[in-house]
Amino acid sequence: MIRFLSRFLGLVFLAGGFVGLVYDGARSIANNAVRLTSVSDLLFTLFKDKASALEGNVEAVAPWLWQILVLPLTLAPVALIGLGLGAILLWLGQPAREPIGFLSRP
Repeated sequence: MIRFLSRFLGLVFLAGGFVGLVYDGARSIANNAVRLTSVSDLLFTLFKDKASALEGNVEAVAPWLWQILVLPLTLAPVALIGLGLGAILLWLGQPAREPIGFLSRP
């Protein structure tokens, strides 16, 4: 069940990353310049009210966490994060491999 869920989420993230890549490519062609959608842009678009409070909530828990981990992740392109996370989840959800060199019959 966990493998199925991991593969399903991996495919969803891969599809989302591909859609983000196509969207950024179309925007870049239309603007004659490279345009990338960052995770912070996506968060502000989807969750207008809660995204602005994200920095305050993270710094209330651990002030160093915002500068070291969260801020670089929010500046990363959505397509890169989606494709990478999807590939990792697909890799984690693959079935176990058969061992080589062991006899299956006595």
